[in-house]
Amino acid sequence: MENLKSEYRVEMSAISKSFGVVSVLEGVNLKVKHGEIHALLGENGAGKSTLIKILSGVHQKDSGKILLNGEEINPKNTHEGQVLGISVVYQELSLVNDLSVAENIYLHKLGASKFWMNWKQITKDAQELIDSLGFVIDASAKVRNLSIVQKQVVEIAKALAEDTKVLILDEPTTVFDPHDIKKLFANLLRLKSEGMSIIYISHHLDEIFKIADTVTVLKDGVATKDISKDNLIKLMIGRELQDLYPSRTNKIEDAPIFEVKDLNGSDGFITNVSFSVRPGEVVGIAGLGGSGRTETGKLIFGCDKKKSGTLYLNGKVIKTDTPFDAVRHQIGFVSEDRKEEGVFLPLSIRRNISITSFKSISSKLGFINNKKEYDNVIGLIGKLNIKTPSLDVVVNNLSGGNQQKVALAKWLSIDSKLIIIDEPTRGVDVGAKIEIYNLINEVAKKGVGVVVISSDMPEIMGIADRILVMYKGTIFGELPKEKFSEENILRYSIGEELKA
Repeated sequence: MENLKSEYRVEMSAISKSFGVVSVLEGVNLKVKHGEIHALLGENGAGKSTLIKILSGVHQKDSGKILLNGEEINPKNTHEGQVLGISVVYQELSLVNDLSVAENIYLHKLGASKFWMNWKQITKDAQELIDSLGFVIDASAKVRNLSIVQKQVVEIAKALAEDTKVLILDEPTTVFDPHDIKKLFANLLRLKSEGMSIIYISHHLDEIFKIADTVTVLKDGVATKDISKDNLIKLMIGRELQDLYPSRTNKIEDAPIFEVKDLNGSDGFITNVSFSVRPGEVVGIAGLGGSGRTETGKLIFGCDKKKSGTLYLNGKVIKTDTPFDAVRHQIGFVSEDRKEEGVFLPLSIRRNISITSFKSISSKLGFINNKKEYDNVIGLIGKLNIKTPSLDVVVNNLSGGNQQKVALAKWLSIDSKLIIIDEPTRGVDVGAKIEIYNLINEVAKKGVGVVVISSDMPEIMGIADRILVMYKGTIFGELPKEKFSEENILRYSIGEELKA
């Protein structure tokens, strides 16, 4: 029986942690009540992920004390954390692609039986769990065949399959559309009413004000009812926030730099997609999860096989049957899934950024000019404010938000004609978002065509000159700047025409 004598389910006091000479946490305090949704905020690199990894057993603290229901704990690994009832859904997916949804959800039970597994029952239980969350996913399907949104749902289901008392969610909605977010919030409120303690990490402040009871900005604990959004931003980034989105004053040429005509995917999902991008223009692609936004970007870049369609660059037909072809034509693509497709985690920041630009930093004989490489990488680290003590730090050791910046910097290091950016600020704090938006603006000013795919409607309205809205694998409608509104985007997203 759980001890409820303590007012707080979780108490972390004076927690400190260093990695080598780098101090990540210094005397951090966090208190979470029973049946509470507690938001944890802070800039990228502020130590949020490290703090929850200490609570769940991934890392061990250097000093401080952790109490669970009033009793001191020191989980030495994630298994010990799970036994204590602490489950984490990390920002980065950690599923096994070649196993089924059910096998991933109940991975902790595989091998528990001395004789055999009841696969039928496991699949049935997994299906019931997913159905209870309100999402449509086949529990017998292979994880590699799921969309990134479905994978995120499987991660949440996996955490809830344990005897969870403390659920930690690290940026859970970065790939969700508004409809999915609404379903997630309904589930979190239900779990809260059942007594679960939830630690919610997010850079989306609107979400915090909707869902959280209490907010901790690392050392500063404040109640959401007593603090404004502007003050929260000031606490997070240490300065006043003026305009989140830069003004769009770019000169946009008349003739398109890039055109897509009647693009069809080989699997039959993407059908008759046609649009153009002009030099200096930022074109947004919106739509609900599963509408075909990401699939369209991957078809253009050559990640997926095309059935038919024609691509034009500066009026000339080009072929992008592979990503190599696309890069050769000076087309860049920043994937929404940085861990799987965006960065090389075991390589350094230097190598990740340089990997697309070896031609420009090398001599005619193929030798890398170290000074050119250094100047290029240091310049991008400064522009994007990537928090690192050195350009040779391995990307896997960076926070999620800084990994996102590296993924973006990789494509900004080449002289691109078109850049497709899928979820540009996924897992990125408010201050870093401003830096990325300014950089997108700067790239467009140079005459580059920019396509931004985003599930964040305020974001896409804030940075785009024009928005294309997808529905069931095709472009259902187009919105000029004067018709930007969440209502109009949502109407097109569900296949409805705009009101007259």
